[in-house]
Amino acid sequence: MSLPPRNLLADQASPYLQQHATNPVHWRPWSSSALEEARELDRPILLSVGYAACHWCHVMAHESFEDIGIAAVMNRLFVNIKVDREERPDIDQIYMAALTAMGDQGGWPLTMFLTPDARPFWGGTYFPPRARLGRHGFIEVLNAVFGAWRNKRADILHSADTLNGHIRSRLGPAHGRGSIRADAFADIAGSIHNMIDSDAGGLKGAPKFPNAPFMHALWLSCLNTGNDAHRSAVLSSLEHMLAGGIYDHIGGGLARYSTDAQWLVPHFEKMLYDNAQLLRLANWAYAASGSELFRIRIEETAHFLLREMKADGGAFASSLDADSDGQEGLFYTWDRSEIEDVLGEDASFFFTHHSLAKPHSWEGKPIIYQTRGQAPGLSAQIERLRHIKQRLLDAREKRIRPARDDKVLTDWNGLAIAALAECGRSLGQAEWVSPAEDAFHYIVGTSKDGRLPHSTLGDRAQFPALSSDYAAMINAAISLFEATGKRVYIDYARQFAGQLDRWHRDDSETGYYLTASDSSDVPIRIRGDVDEAIPSATSQIIEALVRLASMTGDMDIQEKAWTVAEYAAGRAAKQSYGQIGILTACELARAPHKLVIVENHTDYRFVPVANRYPDPRRIDIVLHVGDAAGVSLPGDVLPSTEKPGAYLCAGQTCLPVIADAGILEKTLKARP
Repeated sequence: MSLPPRNLLADQASPYLQQHATNPVHWRPWSSSALEEARELDRPILLSVGYAACHWCHVMAHESFEDIGIAAVMNRLFVNIKVDREERPDIDQIYMAALTAMGDQGGWPLTMFLTPDARPFWGGTYFPPRARLGRHGFIEVLNAVFGAWRNKRADILHSADTLNGHIRSRLGPAHGRGSIRADAFADIAGSIHNMIDSDAGGLKGAPKFPNAPFMHALWLSCLNTGNDAHRSAVLSSLEHMLAGGIYDHIGGGLARYSTDAQWLVPHFEKMLYDNAQLLRLANWAYAASGSELFRIRIEETAHFLLREMKADGGAFASSLDADSDGQEGLFYTWDRSEIEDVLGEDASFFFTHHSLAKPHSWEGKPIIYQTRGQAPGLSAQIERLRHIKQRLLDAREKRIRPARDDKVLTDWNGLAIAALAECGRSLGQAEWVSPAEDAFHYIVGTSKDGRLPHSTLGDRAQFPALSSDYAAMINAAISLFEATGKRVYIDYARQFAGQLDRWHRDDSETGYYLTASDSSDVPIRIRGDVDEAIPSATSQIIEALVRLASMTGDMDIQEKAWTVAEYAAGRAAKQSYGQIGILTACELARAPHKLVIVENHTDYRFVPVANRYPDPRRIDIVLHVGDAAGVSLPGDVLPSTEKPGAYLCAGQTCLPVIADAGILEKTLKARP
């Protein structure tokens, strides 16, 4: 099954694959036919994995994949397969696990060499076209790998067997039940806290990533134990990154990471998932601290998502590129004279609250950030600053914009929908909840035979969905129900849970696979246990099932959630730092909170209080006086709907009914 001797990416929907459609390399998309071609020709596979916003992916493409001479070597020696990691995280996770097993830190572009039956045997990340700065040149690598394949095949096949075994044991294990204990989670949270940079927040060292799964774990530890050190670590980390250059002070939103240890010099691509998770964390932080910095950043980031990330149809695009006009960060950086030209006499006021930095490591124009002393004064001058920033934003819009990856990823959209619904509810911003509903219904509308796609671009959808897609959409549906009270979202959540069971549940009914049972082109069917920049698929599934069980009172779902959590905990015990999301989700399963509110139809007293105090452990359900309860408390007890009140439960224990909104506020504010 030799495919045509030409580049076959032109018909692909992925913007990343389209970026490579004119390369002289005979690229194939990942498919059964491409794998069959490698087997028929008995050639090794050169697998290149990246994503549209990846700066170093662009560099390697320009240096090597656009080079006719290098392409000729690739075409002669290998079957060349290009993968968008965002479209195929299942493929990416398999081969990234192989690279890290070889001792490499990993990253993108991921460059892996596989046997014709798709088993990895060697790889790396970015390679320059020719050797420099201690790095092997790509031409050198290509010839050496093919020479080894021709002359030392037995050694390569042995290496492939070893790596394949490692991947299976890491990504698809079947361990027994683990224990879900409060002290075990407290221990792992303490270990994370020891990794926190006490000066700049975040994890120690550079580069610095927001690392939402670690922050979520510390926040949950604080809620469950009252550990003020863990609370402070999260607040400090958020404060530093939201004042640093990693945050876009003109347009809102967070870049993917900073290259330094001070959050100053960002890697400028903006990802939907980072900003969705930032909104949730900042929402919890604002409720707990009252810091206006968090409220302002929530508003700015929500506006950024609605202004710059809305794709056709109402859902959210995946990312914005780091580069524009061929330079990284050019769209976002400013010389002082440019700001002064736009603002005139207002420039001095702007520089009272913002600074410019041009570190030695950065070759571009200066980066806007805030010093420790400048950030706290924002709220008093926020209206004037908004007008000034709008003028700079208008001027920036005249520049060449970074490219946007318009593909709609179901799981990332689920994260964004939940975040906007929760923040809109907490801050009383209905104009955020409505677009979240639009995005949700767009994705539901792309379903086929009741099944969600993983990725959509225009009229092209990639089926089947991953387990992370169903989990994220269950969580999104529940957050929309809490924000709107519309029962249809609980119906959707149940439907998604049914599809998750049908296509992803394992034979022992103790967990779920990332890929569907009818996915035919995956070499290994993996669990989806490992966190990346977002919590793992397994952790999202546990959270979704716990919340759905709490919302509906369905004991079968509750039992299923607990079983999945126990077995996931057993697997995570072997490699906990890579699976913090699972341990956090297991802690949610250990003691979920539930708040049932009974209100008069015309006089809401308790709901505004609950909205002001969001809690990731808690599900909120609103009933009305005179209605049938329709919702049970733990122990199958029905709340009374004869008069207004609030019923607050943790695990299987409920407080006496709270009849006064002021007492509810004190209770939620003080509750660990």
